[in-house]
Amino acid sequence: MLQFRTARRRWLAAIGLTGVAALALSACAQSERTDDSGSGKVGGTMVFGAAGEPKNFDPIFNDDGESFRPIRQMFDTLITYKRGTADLAPGLAEKWTPSEDGKSWTFDLRKNVKFHDGTPFNAEAVCFNFDRWFNMKGAAAQSQMIYYGDVFEGFAKNEGDAAGDPVYKSCEAKDEHTAVLNLNKYKGAFPAAFGLTALSLSSPEALKKYDADNVAQSGDSFTYPAYATEHPTGTGAFKLEKFDKANKTITLVRNDDYWGEKAKLDKLIFKIIPDENARKQELKAGTIDGYDFPSPADYNSLKSDGFNVTPRPAFNILYLGINGANNPALKDLRVRQAIAYAVNRDQLVKTKLPLGAEVATQFMPKTVAGYADDVQQYPHDVAKAKELLTQAGVSNLTLNFYVPTEVSRPYMPNPSEIAAVIADDLKAAGINAQIVSRPWNGGYKDDVQKLGKHDLHLLGWTGDYNDAGNFVGTFFGREKKEFGFADPAMFDAIAAADAVVDQDKHADAYKQVSRDIMSKYLPAIPVSHSPPAIVVSSKITGLVPSPLTDERFDTVSKG
Repeated sequence: MLQFRTARRRWLAAIGLTGVAALALSACAQSERTDDSGSGKVGGTMVFGAAGEPKNFDPIFNDDGESFRPIRQMFDTLITYKRGTADLAPGLAEKWTPSEDGKSWTFDLRKNVKFHDGTPFNAEAVCFNFDRWFNMKGAAAQSQMIYYGDVFEGFAKNEGDAAGDPVYKSCEAKDEHTAVLNLNKYKGAFPAAFGLTALSLSSPEALKKYDADNVAQSGDSFTYPAYATEHPTGTGAFKLEKFDKANKTITLVRNDDYWGEKAKLDKLIFKIIPDENARKQELKAGTIDGYDFPSPADYNSLKSDGFNVTPRPAFNILYLGINGANNPALKDLRVRQAIAYAVNRDQLVKTKLPLGAEVATQFMPKTVAGYADDVQQYPHDVAKAKELLTQAGVSNLTLNFYVPTEVSRPYMPNPSEIAAVIADDLKAAGINAQIVSRPWNGGYKDDVQKLGKHDLHLLGWTGDYNDAGNFVGTFFGREKKEFGFADPAMFDAIAAADAVVDQDKHADAYKQVSRDIMSKYLPAIPVSHSPPAIVVSSKITGLVPSPLTDERFDTVSKG
């Protein structure tokens, strides 16, 4: 135990996020929930402009920010994050303690907590949720559990994308308020991964009542049960009143039985407005009270109009993904390298991304332990790109370039503009990138992540916690349709790095993984890290921006 804890403390002392407190992953942590809410006005309704429609409201079947935003208000996790930081803090568990080998975690749970349906939160409920995920049946359901597959690697019976041996072993309710989670191996993602929104805890009774596991696939489309669409039941500060698809609004109401400090707002409405300029106009008109990811070009004008614009620290990555499964040319490393040399990332960052954005050299920000200073570089060099294509015997290369619409992401404020710049860069090197535009949910994400229809695509990631595995492991730790790339050596190297308990060696192993990804594999092209902003009316107080885009609205007042 001493070696495990001491190594982890050394690691913690060496890392941090720019502009926020250093990440504190204590092996044994205990504190009371602090009141971050201040003394703001109680009551009223806040309307927040959302960039896209949620896929559904069952945390386990989601992996995108527009779905997670309302989910975070309705659900809690065992571990959470201190407001405005990436520091771990007690959630539904007041304390968490690992075994000496890190393969067992004991959670001391909060007392007197109830789900929205009035049923008690206890150790049996915790085990019910973990057992539900582990025993999920059907390829359709498993394929939508992206976070679970990345963290736990496999199911009791793998039927979807996951093909590995499961990390999860069992869960034991030792008593009403003590749950013990047993793993088949140590994994560097823990304990931080217990704070993932996807691993939020649901009412077992509601899951059973509303047939929560009944996910179906018809062609390219997925349908979800009543639990996910109408009856999400967590322990959070807000609960769902209605999702009005016709009017594109999600209405949440205060949970007056919440275990912690009660929300100040009576209602919280997310109004879905895909167009960023339309969100800006509605904010100025007073029909919404705030929105996320304003265009960097609008920061100054919004501030001069009296709105509060707050950039978050950059803890994300935008990448140009390459699917090697459909076009044989993309299986050649030289062709992938040619694409990397062709894209003028410096110019892209200067013209299309927020002030403070940086060109990415690898698939994680500099603040993550495991970042390597000596990876292979790909500066803009059209002649080099053409030379590599010639060496590979490739000419007149045409690629389908999938681009999302109806969405703004923290790492990608305007996908269409970014894609147009990249397409022009590729054309200069002799590569014809044909842009295929698809809506974010209900089209793009399934086409890219589940069906692999594309050759190139734009996507990215906002980190959930400060560990290299949350970046490169999530992207490249197993075979995925998104990349169409299968190299057991890369998968094994990532798994080996993740399994290193000593955190100095853990970071060193991931540095070598990053070197190899950039020189030997290059399954995608890292583009940039961006500091995304959030903007609210001067009437709104108490909203604490998060570097993880993990904002909670229970502390918000509207004056």
